[in-house]
Amino acid sequence: MLLLDFCRDKAGNYAIAVVTALVPLMGGMAMAVDYAGLNRERQAVLNALDAAGIATARHIVTGASEEAVLAYAKDFFEANLGPVDPGDTVLSVDLPSNEAGGGTLKLSATLDYKPYFFPVFQNLMNRESATSIRSGAETEIRLKNTLEVALVLDNSGSMDFTGSGSGEKRINLLKVAAKQLIDTLALQAAQIKQVEKPVQFGLVPFAASVNVGPEMSGEAWIDTAGISPVHHENFDWSTLTDPTRYAQKAGGVWYKRGEGWGADADTILSRFSLFKDMQQVDSREWVATGSEWICTRYRGNGTCRSGYWKETGYWDETIGSFASWQGCVESRPYPYNVTDTVPDAGLSELGSVYGDAATLFVPMFAPDEAGDRWATEEDSSPDNYSAPNNWWNDGTEAASAATRQANMAKYFEVRPYGATSSYGTGPNYSCTTNPITPLTDVSTETGITAVKDAIDAMQPSGATNVPEGLAWGWRVVSSGAPFTEGRDDSEKGNDKIVIVLTDGVNTYYTPGSLGYSDSASNKSTYSAYGYAGVGYDGGSTSRLMMGTSGLGLYDYSNSNYTAALNQQLTSVCAGAKAAGVIVMTVSLDLSTGDSGENQAIEALKACASDSRFRKDPNNPDLPAKLYWNATGGSLADTFREIGNELSNLRIVS
Repeated sequence: MLLLDFCRDKAGNYAIAVVTALVPLMGGMAMAVDYAGLNRERQAVLNALDAAGIATARHIVTGASEEAVLAYAKDFFEANLGPVDPGDTVLSVDLPSNEAGGGTLKLSATLDYKPYFFPVFQNLMNRESATSIRSGAETEIRLKNTLEVALVLDNSGSMDFTGSGSGEKRINLLKVAAKQLIDTLALQAAQIKQVEKPVQFGLVPFAASVNVGPEMSGEAWIDTAGISPVHHENFDWSTLTDPTRYAQKAGGVWYKRGEGWGADADTILSRFSLFKDMQQVDSREWVATGSEWICTRYRGNGTCRSGYWKETGYWDETIGSFASWQGCVESRPYPYNVTDTVPDAGLSELGSVYGDAATLFVPMFAPDEAGDRWATEEDSSPDNYSAPNNWWNDGTEAASAATRQANMAKYFEVRPYGATSSYGTGPNYSCTTNPITPLTDVSTETGITAVKDAIDAMQPSGATNVPEGLAWGWRVVSSGAPFTEGRDDSEKGNDKIVIVLTDGVNTYYTPGSLGYSDSASNKSTYSAYGYAGVGYDGGSTSRLMMGTSGLGLYDYSNSNYTAALNQQLTSVCAGAKAAGVIVMTVSLDLSTGDSGENQAIEALKACASDSRFRKDPNNPDLPAKLYWNATGGSLADTFREIGNELSNLRIVS
């Protein structure tokens, strides 16, 4: 009925009303259709822009010229526009440059969208019609500023064995493979001109401990004042009982007291001071002062029947230092042994400690263990103890082995000329590796040579402590002290990699397992965790067992020590990966048929990060693990695969 009424109406009111209503309705429809079209084309431009950005970034790192890169970006962008006419777009490319800070590729595009209905609507409104609507889009691709790699390489004694399937020693095979990896990544680094230090390598040789370098003795993160709760393990300064030369603890620090110390009075007693104070007779020369008659036969009246002239004089002795710190440090107490926590303690001028002193790194100093006494011209009677590391006179020979080991006064007696010890290597016992090489730029020949020379200098000796090696690899690539060469940990577009290789299970030895006695009840040889029989900070649990679970805290056996180190490794791995470090692990000549070696294999596999690019060949739904089980004969191929993986990490968006 309404429609009939509308048709019969002659006044025109309805017609005017309808026309008036149609104008905004048509405008709304035009705007809706064109808005959808605009969004569709704008999204296509965005997709093409993103794809072109990633592709162009990859093209840049091949070393292509600037002209070729710009042409490549344009072609790739236009080929991926889909429904959009390339003629309706304009692409702008801002290449990375050192002058602008480097590292960022910027692409932007404008789209002139030609609407379908909107011009008609504008004509109805008696307005000038627009032929196009302009919109813009942009994307940024961050070229990787750096690839920071720490090579954590086993330098234990077993690396001197022949690698299976090769006929060469494992250490030599490792040197060749590691240097090939350096060459592969250095070649790519040399092609990347837009980024400062695009690839850096560090080296962490490890065995029973890790060497940070003797030149680090004055660094703030080294405990020079003896304030760490680890520092005075095995050192009983109260045994210095001479009233003119004794020790006193004040403000958490031990000091030399008494006039007997001379110019050193009131200075700090520490492991560093011990290295300085220990002296020996380096050489001696006879100085003649005359002669005297020595009678060998006398007459009955007491006169000399026969004899000889004896030269009189004295030995002029040259005194020198016995030993110096070679650079190895002990493991920090849990949880700091498995973290990258920056040392935050120090000593004020007033002697008060602030921060947590347990975060400091303590220099290794292996105590003289109760064992054979010196064999010299004057004293050739041994006390017949066979300790693993007997290198100094025990002093009070009537005391127990534990008392003689803890006696500090012995270190301040000059070691006689020609004195020898039957066992051990001195205060640097268990420090068998070369120092860490910090992150070094391998885009230069100087940097390549420095890292390769450090690799060539590696020598196999000692036990195996993988968690300590990995922890220091993490510290090398991080930005905080002790080593600060790495980019800031929060910086995007920067991958931090730790590559761990070992050929054996974690080891910590009892003296008996090596054929020695343990008269002082140390329960282990001295190594990065000190003695397994010494409780931490006056407690009953050793540092080796701290942070572990389900183990016998008083099970002093090699197998229990290995289990503890395996748990420490798990903790370090979890922490490093949580911090964004990519962990790659390699086992060398380990067999799944051996239960101990299989445990090491599984621990290394679990420690490894997931690949970003490869799938697990046995389960395509899962990423491949960055773990390789290599033999001596396949080690070079393994490192080539690692190089390929690292090459894939070159670009991030």
